Amino acid sequence: MTGSKIIIECLLSLGVDTVFGYPGGQIMPFYDALYDAPLKHILTVHEQGAAHAADGYARATGRVGVCIATSGPGATNLVTGLATAFMDSSPVVAITGQVPTNLLGRDSFQEIDITGITMPVTKHNFLVRDISVLAETIRQAFRIAASGRPGPVLIDVPKDILVGFADYYPEIAAGYCEQPIEECALEQDVYAAASSLTVAKRPVLVIGGGVKAGKAEQSVLKLAQACKMPVVSTLMGLGAFEPANKQFLGLTGMHGHKAANLAVANADVIIAVGTRFSDRVTGDPKRYSTGKIIIHLDGDMAEFDKNIATDITVAGNLNTSLEQIVSSLPPQADLSEWWEKIEAWRHSYASVYTEQVLTPQWIMHHMSAETINMPVTWVTDVGQHQMWAAQHLRIAGSRSWLTSGGLGTMGFGVPAALGAQAGCPDRKVILIAGDGGFKMTAMELYTIVNNHLPLICVLINNHSLGMVRQWQRLFFDERYSATSLPGFDFAGFVRVCGALALTAATPSEFKQAFAEALLAGLPAVIIADIDPDLMVTPMTAPGQPINQFIE
Repeated sequence: MTGSKIIIECLLSLGVDTVFGYPGGQIMPFYDALYDAPLKHILTVHEQGAAHAADGYARATGRVGVCIATSGPGATNLVTGLATAFMDSSPVVAITGQVPTNLLGRDSFQEIDITGITMPVTKHNFLVRDISVLAETIRQAFRIAASGRPGPVLIDVPKDILVGFADYYPEIAAGYCEQPIEECALEQDVYAAASSLTVAKRPVLVIGGGVKAGKAEQSVLKLAQACKMPVVSTLMGLGAFEPANKQFLGLTGMHGHKAANLAVANADVIIAVGTRFSDRVTGDPKRYSTGKIIIHLDGDMAEFDKNIATDITVAGNLNTSLEQIVSSLPPQADLSEWWEKIEAWRHSYASVYTEQVLTPQWIMHHMSAETINMPVTWVTDVGQHQMWAAQHLRIAGSRSWLTSGGLGTMGFGVPAALGAQAGCPDRKVILIAGDGGFKMTAMELYTIVNNHLPLICVLINNHSLGMVRQWQRLFFDERYSATSLPGFDFAGFVRVCGALALTAATPSEFKQAFAEALLAGLPAVIIADIDPDLMVTPMTAPGQPINQFIE
């Protein structure tokens, strides 16, 4: 069969049901084969939308997301989406068309070295020069994307490979096999970690996105319960620990909850699981680790001592490592005095939600209350709204929180929500976006409507690039350069795309709009107008200790 048909057969055998893409010259033979294939193709408005949609699909479903593009600008338009997936360890496979092999390196029309360009932002990539290895390359790409620490993989396929012929041999075992890191942690590392936790008087458990990637949520819960210690989460770890659990203090980092940050700052032992200790989590790295023992568990040894000097590293499969530590724990120390301090912080800095004016904090609180009995996937774009969502939403479930954490990609929200809803039609997908990021990829709302995806977008409209404006207010003497956005008829735009447009400027109007959107069963956008001077609080200055809050 042709190379194009071989790709289709491989995708079907690997369990792929949906792909996101945009056709063009060099990838056209694949699209011709797709015409008769039992594979759902979602045509996005832009290739960046296809990459983010595949990413959103992967994060929401736990399966590999697939995006398709042609050569040249089609392929380069995927780069931001691949980088976003790479930074957040999301399994995506991108298939790009390429000029025929005899034209490679000749500056041919729409030729670009996409494997060279994407090398730093993919887990691996391939340029297929021999049709006989095409099928195994596709299968290997899926194994790489899904195994160990997940990530994006790109396969570049020249046009002559797509139209050429070769024998196709189905893989004996259908589907792809995830291959997590299986090795057990070293016994001495486990013993050192358990011993440190046993004598700790002020321990804190920090969870990151690796907990979800490693499917280690239950093991984390066992450790937290065994040690009776508080748990805090990075932005990417949200959802991996039940928010109603009394041991959970919430978000930590630059915009972390005060009780969570104070607990970390005053801890004598920090055990961090599946986090890379990014600068947004630690602030001043020296102050972060001074006076405490740092225990770091991760499946990727490259993360050890990269950002924070650790005392004990435990490498290996997170579930295995956590179970080893729990089974090695002797009776724990009394932490009642530690919890008294934590409860005092909780009481002093508890969030208060009022209905005097429409605020993002109240919006998040209200949406959480109204959806408490339904399966919800929360998606955000990037900016102030993202932090308000992280602070005030009730995020329950590992695949219920989709956000761009590592790269901070404005424009991620709309197409990622598209992919999430396509992958999880039985869940209610609710996107929170800002007016700046929304406009970057808003034309994918047209894709959402044409694919009958009934997601809800709550657009936090403060007529500015809110997070940049907040930094200008705090650190640049209120010199608001290029952050005030000109007026835009969002409701008109939403209606032109065919979605339901709702507006709200007061809490009562938002209540009515949100209730209508939940019942509508079709794509809906709520434009919520808020004061541009509202800031995300608490906040710590970049590079400063995380318990040194800006008042």
